[in-house]
Amino acid sequence: MSEVTKNVAAPAAPAAGPGDRRGPGGDRRGPGGPGGPGGPGGRRNGPGGGRPQRRDGRGNDAPASEYNDKVVHINRCSKVVKGGRRFNFAALVVAGDGKGRVGVGYGKAKEVPDAIRKGTDRAHRALVRVNLRGNTIPHEVIGHADGGVVMLRPAAPGTGLIAGGGVRAVLEVVGLKDVLSKSMGSNNPQAIVKATMDGLSKLRTLEQIKNLRA
Repeated sequence: MSEVTKNVAAPAAPAAGPGDRRGPGGDRRGPGGPGGPGGPGGRRNGPGGGRPQRRDGRGNDAPASEYNDKVVHINRCSKVVKGGRRFNFAALVVAGDGKGRVGVGYGKAKEVPDAIRKGTDRAHRALVRVNLRGNTIPHEVIGHADGGVVMLRPAAPGTGLIAGGGVRAVLEVVGLKDVLSKSMGSNNPQAIVKATMDGLSKLRTLEQIKNLRA
């Protein structure tokens, strides 16, 4: 008894609809449905279907800082070992909100960005309030720290900041615009910054002076 072979027709492929991911020829990347390139909610390059832009390296949007940070000095220290030299970096950073608050931080690390980040964090935690009079200081003052000696004098509006180096960085972040200054001691950046901070901490308003004398 011979076997009868029945020819069974292959099922026809369904027509590609507007939401089908398959393009012509069965390619998944065809321009058919929303999964194709440029489709809404599809691949990364499509509008509305990509990942959020990475700004801080961790997939989150970096928040805007409310402080003005300035790097005053970066020191490189090398250590000679058997295999060669090992370098470490130290960053001196000043931070302020421009409204009378200022802080100083010193960070150390094996890489420059890490040292700056540490110094910035420590400066934010060490903010202190400074007494100001508009865009200048209430009176003349002299600050001392280690070998650094810095003199600060009030100036008329429009004079600007007559300062340089670490003194200028501290005065800018604290929010001062018209000040005369002179460095009369060591040129060490840390000593200059600390002397400037010491001078700003000695500032007193007229009301405070009256209360002290009463």
